[in-house]
Amino acid sequence: MWICVVYMWINLVDKLFIRQGLFVHISIVAVGKLKEKYLIAGINEYTKRLSAYAKIDIIEVADEKTPERASELEEEQIKEREGGRLLAKIPHDAHVIALAIEGKMQSSEQFAARLDELATYGKSKVVFVIGGSLGLSKQVMARADETLSFSKMTFPHQLMRLILLEQIYRAFRINRGEPYHK
Repeated sequence: MWICVVYMWINLVDKLFIRQGLFVHISIVAVGKLKEKYLIAGINEYTKRLSAYAKIDIIEVADEKTPERASELEEEQIKEREGGRLLAKIPHDAHVIALAIEGKMQSSEQFAARLDELATYGKSKVVFVIGGSLGLSKQVMARADETLSFSKMTFPHQLMRLILLEQIYRAFRINRGEPYHK
């Protein structure tokens, strides 16, 4: 009898809180300030849509100017400075997913299942990290619990915020069994 009650309670909590996103706090920590109005409008739209599923924060850190013909050493130093700023914004208890070309590629359904798995097993603070034009520092990559790639292609880091938000929104819709555009 008690096993049935416990099972029903777990199902209820899973449906009402985890799948609904009420216990999920997602942050996107990114290098650079957005200036393009069309990107800002798209990001605002998806942030508004996501508010029904989870708490969403977008945290911007300053980017470094990269000289036209920067040496490898200069590029590493720039990534380290940006990386230090990123790391300062990541809570110690967050599950960190770094966006990187060399990361793991997933379908939208796999991504949705991964977010659901994180929420189900107590990782309610998820931080996605987007580096600047040179990528992420070794320190940020070391802090990441996992890496995610959207493609082998390179995308502008500003555009990745919008793409990421759309995929997070799609993931919540998938997990709740709501229709989404295929």
